Amino acid sequence: MNVVGKRESEPETMEKKEEPKINYRGWKVMPFIIGNETFEKLGTIGTLANLLVYLTTVFNLDSITATNIINIFNGSASLSTLIGAFLCDTYFGRYKTLGFCTIASFLGLLFIQLTAWIKELHPPECGRDSKTCTGPNTGQMAFLLSAFAFLIVGAAGIRPCNLAFGVDQFNPNTESGKKGINSFFNWYFFTFTFAQMVSLSLIVYVQANVSWALGLGIPAALMLLSCTLFYMGSNYYVKVKATGPAPLTTIVQTVVVAAKKRRLNLSQYPLVSLFDYVSPHSINSKLPRTSQFRFLDKAAIITPEDEINPDGSASDPWNLSTMQQVEELKCLIRVIPIWVSGIFFYVAIVQQNTMLVLQALQADRRVLTTNFKIPAASYTIFQMLTLTLWLPIYDRIIVPSLQKLTKKEGGITVLQRMGIGMFLSALCVFVSGVVEDRRRTLALTNPIGTAPRKGDISSMPALWFIPQLALAGLADAFTLVGQVEFFYKQFPENMKSIAASLFFCGLAGSSYLSTLLISVIHKVTANSASGNWLPQDLNKGRLDNFYYVITALEVFNFGYFIVCAKWYKYKGTATSSSSDLELDQLSKPSEKTLNTV
Repeated sequence: MNVVGKRESEPETMEKKEEPKINYRGWKVMPFIIGNETFEKLGTIGTLANLLVYLTTVFNLDSITATNIINIFNGSASLSTLIGAFLCDTYFGRYKTLGFCTIASFLGLLFIQLTAWIKELHPPECGRDSKTCTGPNTGQMAFLLSAFAFLIVGAAGIRPCNLAFGVDQFNPNTESGKKGINSFFNWYFFTFTFAQMVSLSLIVYVQANVSWALGLGIPAALMLLSCTLFYMGSNYYVKVKATGPAPLTTIVQTVVVAAKKRRLNLSQYPLVSLFDYVSPHSINSKLPRTSQFRFLDKAAIITPEDEINPDGSASDPWNLSTMQQVEELKCLIRVIPIWVSGIFFYVAIVQQNTMLVLQALQADRRVLTTNFKIPAASYTIFQMLTLTLWLPIYDRIIVPSLQKLTKKEGGITVLQRMGIGMFLSALCVFVSGVVEDRRRTLALTNPIGTAPRKGDISSMPALWFIPQLALAGLADAFTLVGQVEFFYKQFPENMKSIAASLFFCGLAGSSYLSTLLISVIHKVTANSASGNWLPQDLNKGRLDNFYYVITALEVFNFGYFIVCAKWYKYKGTATSSSSDLELDQLSKPSEKTLNTV
């Protein structure tokens, strides 16, 4: 077993012990790690992909309630990563966190499977012609929610730690280790794609056409196999110890010091008098002073009460901060407005995983002239396929062409890439509204059947959902992928885990905001003259108007993002990057290159 990390300080009188040599086994332990991640994703995605259909057909929940439960669950699972990353870095380390949370995920999937297998744990089945159904009782709902709680605990540790734990197994100081890390990233995202493909096709098909008990039992069994593989490699892993909450502590200290010295006049202190100490043990790159948020610079003013240690550091970091710490805090603050725009962006994408499933249930899901029906939850695979196919095209063809024109490393800046995705998200929900209007019209004029507890099935082929899903996939490829890169590059080196957690917190905010929008619109339109926009039977509502409301929200968000991007200053730049995202420059080869570090 290899354990590395910070060691407790020892008395000076004791002889200094040599650090234990780390035995990086690299690819020798990858069968355990990649196998664990593959089966973990197969298990969780295989269950969650079709969960909306399960809640409406087996638990007899109405569409709005089921959609809100899914959104709240997804939001809570993403938000929990912030707590998981903190506990991992501060107390437990990645190995213990992953081990515990993998078991928690297995228990969550097992509990959901039991709700389908044991009749007493779900409501009685509704007849096909039944207009009213018995909903779940308190005990059944409590058992289901306990399963969700286990899955949230599992997501809290797995999402922020699994990728980093795999990277820990390679020596970053050797060429073979660096190549291994790059190759591991490729395998990681390949397993994610593979898991989605299998889950959205085979597992969802079993759930929809064979048996819910079997279809949910397969993911639970795969998750058990994931746990087994993870612990089989326990004696061979490199296990990095927790290093403590240093980044978070530094942020809080700087805020506290700035608040204490808020009454000082910064103009009376020349720049050279500000405390500019940098620890020789810091892994962060030196940041130049910036003009934004100058009030925070007061935290680095040296007053007569402040004492300096012989090594140059502050005697009390709660009374004096360095300019480096101030600039690191500014990095975090500057990112927040861009992060907020990401919350609104993903609201459009969330609908393709929730509302579209309900639309597909009332559309013609037959493939061409056959009687084979694509499961309603499987249409999301077209979004994933678009993302998967576009990324290599963008990386191998589009980027090199743009590099020749703009002379920039990525062809275009990260914020420009995100801005394109913002525009595509607005186009995606607008197309969604147009398609829904067509689906509803054909359902009212030319139905081909009736969906249980829903209403008439439209004669519109469900394959017409592909354009909006393709736009959603392209929007993800530009904005979500760009957002991950943006956070990674703009945060200080010791705050990467916070950057990853902030990304997931943005997804959480999108899920909660989507829940709020659905609840408000459902309540406001329930008693309106035009009727409820979001009823159980979509043919009696106006889901297209709901999409148009989100379109307006996305257009507003696009404008807000442009303003934020013009204001944003990249980490390490001394000049403003206000021209970073000017859409009229996206096609101009003469765009000025930003000075980035």
